[in-house]
Formats: sequence, C-alpha cells, structure tokens
Amino acid sequence: MAGHTNASMNAANKAKNDEFYTLLTDIEKEMRYYRKHFKDKTVFCNCDDPFESNFFKYFVLNFNRLGLKKLIATCYATSPIAHKQLSLFDVIESDRPIENKPYKAVVTKVYDTNGDGGVDMFDVAELFRQHENELVELEGNGDFRSTECLALLDEADIVVTNPPFSLFREYVATLVEHEKKFIIIGNSNAITCKEIFPLIMHNKLWLGVTRSGTGSMWFRVMDDFPEKSGQKVENGVRYQTIGNSAWFTNLDVKKRHDEFILVKKYKGHEDEYPTYDNYSAIEVSKVVNIPLDYEGAMGVPITFLGKYNPDQFEIIGISGELAEPLYVDGKRKSGRFYIDGRRLYDRLVIKNKHPEKTKESH
Repeated sequence: MAGHTNASMNAANKAKNDEFYTLLTDIEKEMRYYRKHFKDKTVFCNCDDPFESNFFKYFVLNFNRLGLKKLIATCYATSPIAHKQLSLFDVIESDRPIENKPYKAVVTKVYDTNGDGGVDMFDVAELFRQHENELVELEGNGDFRSTECLALLDEADIVVTNPPFSLFREYVATLVEHEKKFIIIGNSNAITCKEIFPLIMHNKLWLGVTRSGTGSMWFRVMDDFPEKSGQKVENGVRYQTIGNSAWFTNLDVKKRHDEFILVKKYKGHEDEYPTYDNYSAIEVSKVVNIPLDYEGAMGVPITFLGKYNPDQFEIIGISGELAEPLYVDGKRKSGRFYIDGRRLYDRLVIKNKHPEKTKESH
C-alpha cells in the first residue's frame, strides 16, 4: 500500500507542477496572426478548464468576431481551479461534490443576454444556465488521450492550448496522428527531440510568431505551487516565468514568409567560418552572421528557427544526427559538432536556397 500511495502522491505532485495558466495578453498577441484561419471552424481547447482558462476566455469572448462555428473546452479531473469558480458558473445540476470533476464546455452561440451593449463572461455563464450552450461533466477523467476527448478532437478543426510540458511530445504526436491544425505552447528545447525535429525539418511544424524560444513567458500558477526561482506575486496572484517558451503551430501565416535580410559575405571572410571537424559544413556562430553568398551546408544555432523562411532556406538536419564519430585524445566523441576538438552546442544544418552570386574581381 505504501508504494501505491507514494506513486499516487508523485503523480499528483507532477500534475501540480504542470499546471501553468497562460496569460490572456500572450494569447491575444499570438492569435491576431491567425484570425483568417478561424472563420467557420471548430476550435478545441483540450487541456483547458473552461471555468478558468484564458484560452477559453479569449475564444468565447471573440466568438462572433472570429466567426467561429463551435468552441469546445475540456479539462483534467484534477483541475485545481474549477470548483473555486462556480460562483460564476454555477450551472451544473449535481448532488455530488463538484471538486475534481472534469467538464466539457461546448459553445455554439454567444450574445448579449442583459442588454448592456456588450458580451462578457456573465453573458457566457447565463447562456450555459439557459442551456443555450452545453456544459456537462465528462464520463472519464478529461485526459486528452481519453476516448471521449479523442472523439472531440476528431470533431475539431483547430486545437489551441497550453498542454502539459511533461507530455508535450506525446501531445504533439496525438495531434499529428489525428491530422489536426494547432497552435500550442511548449518549451523550445523540444525542438531537438527525435519526435519533434523531423516535423520541423519536413515543414509539418514550425514556431509561432510572438515567442520563438528566445525569451521567457509568465504563467499563472496555484498558491501551493512549489517555490522556485523566477516567481512573483501581483495583487495576490502568483506567477512563474519559464525560459525558452515558444508557440508551435502548423498554421501558415504571412510573417513566416518574411525574407530574412542577410548582410554578411563568405567570400573574402572564409576565416570567420571554420569547417567542423566531424561534418562537412561551415560554422555560423550567430544567426545574424549567415552569409548571403554561401551555397553549401551551414551549421547555425537553434534560434535560427525564429527567422526561418521555408522559401529562403532548406533545413538539412540537426547536429545530433549528422555528426560523424570523432576521437579526441583517444576518446570517441559523437552527438555534436566539433571545431579544433571543441564541442559546440546543438546546431541546425541549413542551406540558402537562393545564395547571391559574388562577382569575381579582375
């Protein structure tokens, strides 16, 4: 029994450590680039407590402006906030305790219910009370992998959410398997994972617009969230910052095709671009130093993906897979690129599809 209890406690603690609530301002900044994709579509927020999620709030309050067909939101049974917010959404008839119950919210219409000239969350609550929209308990635990949530996934056109970081790879695999369009948040370190990188290389997944893995995002966390560095409290609300946070999507936007202006030249500056010890490519240590006139393979930092234009560049692979075995001081080295025996950080290997021709001087 003790072992089972410890396992349950560890699972609960892991779930608690994965509860990060995205700020509405960050959602608004990113979603404005995808507005044309939402018209007449069903949006599914399948890791979102419909009582608290800012993803749900954004889409329900912008339901008419975006021209949505339907909005669906589901949450885990262990969602820590739902039962605290039912003073507003007290619309479910049940004699059972409401704590730790998973819910499904399905919205097909949003309008002003009290004639005050606008739509707010009180109108949304009233429409649930009047059964204009559906709000019911799920039969299962609300896990995105459950049978009923997968059925809702098949019904959806676009998935938008902040999935548990610890399940990110499995979550993306589920979306890909069900052939869904999506806009989700994850850690940019996932780029190098064997499950994620092939999707990026083959243009089946790319980074979003406003956060491309080079900065941090603030998330709301619960009062009992473990104390860590990078936390703050404002107006009694606790926040946690997470570095290298990024949006991931497979929805195309115009900004993704903006040309990355190159100003450096390879010809005449060859000494600034050494060749790797264990792969036939030149090292470009900073993205801004990508030469405009080089035709061959180049190794660039992972942050290049924030500037990646598929019309301009081709992604060949990643250093962890392309690096040839190397012996340094009699020891076998592999997994990364080396220069003069010095191991480098992960590199993407790219080619310029349209390198400029440098005129020969006479």
